[in-house]
Amino acid sequence: MEKDPSFNVMGGPLKPCSTAPLTGFFRNGACDTCAEDSGSHTVCAVLTAEFLAFSKYVGNDLSTPRPEYGFDGLKPGDRWCLCASRFLQAHDEGCAPQVDLEATHVRATDIVPVEVLRQYGTLE
Repeated sequence: MEKDPSFNVMGGPLKPCSTAPLTGFFRNGACDTCAEDSGSHTVCAVLTAEFLAFSKYVGNDLSTPRPEYGFDGLKPGDRWCLCASRFLQAHDEGCAPQVDLEATHVRATDIVPVEVLRQYGTLE
């Protein structure tokens, strides 16, 4: 798999999202993507209890530990590379988390309008 160029939605180099917990499609701590990343794990989100409850409700439980996969579960305040479509769905439902714009891959804008990302944006 060949990574797409690592640029953020601000036009600069893509910054890391999180190494603890380790996130990203490539599990390299960044929201890098490639053609094989069908979920577009490109939005670096700062998770909230509200978003985690929403994600669980719609079938993607990110908060329950899954030791068999080496996954400790996520908690509010953790940073995680979300699928762009899940972020947009959360926005539409009124429970989107904050977004680190410098750690969000520009390919997120293929799915989420940049104006929407900026609405939740922080620069860390």
